[in-house]
Amino acid sequence: MAVTGRIHSFQSMGAVDGPGLRYVIFFQGCPLRCAFCHNPDTWEPAGGAEYTVEQVMERILRCRGYLKRGGVTATGGEPLAQGEFVEELFRRLHEEGIHTALDTSGAVALDQAKPVLRQTDLVLADLKFTTEEAYRRYTGGSLRHTLDFLALCEEQKIPLWIRHVVIPGLTDGEENILRLKELLRPYPHVERVELLAFRTLCLEKYRALGIPFPLEGTPEMDRQRLTKLEQLL
Repeated sequence: MAVTGRIHSFQSMGAVDGPGLRYVIFFQGCPLRCAFCHNPDTWEPAGGAEYTVEQVMERILRCRGYLKRGGVTATGGEPLAQGEFVEELFRRLHEEGIHTALDTSGAVALDQAKPVLRQTDLVLADLKFTTEEAYRRYTGGSLRHTLDFLALCEEQKIPLWIRHVVIPGLTDGEENILRLKELLRPYPHVERVELLAFRTLCLEKYRALGIPFPLEGTPEMDRQRLTKLEQLL
């Protein structure tokens, strides 16, 4: 029986989700409820549309001409929540010589993540907060579990790009950035750390869904301030 997955949407010319131009697949369903999430429409596992791996491969291969120096990125939602599908998709992509990247919070059981990581060339890992208390309060997840996931990526020698959203009043302090630096020190396969500026472009999505945006009223992150934090990091 063909493996199927639920997918929210596709982006055929992504330029910020891994090296080169990417075909980006937004998977449906996420176990976290991050206060700053830009894709609340991907939360519910039953949303989106159902696809087989072959149907997704057909879409990707129509675009393979511009993927030679790029590849395919699975994001969401949380792609690891549909690990069996992503594992099979990435295996097929490797058969075609296409680079695979996994954009993830790592918020699933590690045993569930292992088979997918064996087919993954690059992990874009979201490290959302630098204390356990803030992690649980603002995401419903766990810092300790996220660090265990990074350790698993290290064991499998997978290159890591770390992403951390900088939010005024929450994560924009110098002590937070220095703590982030220390948290990442044990992971030599970290190739890049990206500080992402908090934005409120998602506000209309929340209003359309009838969901309150937890950080409504929080100002967007100042670019000049973000540059100073990048220099500190």
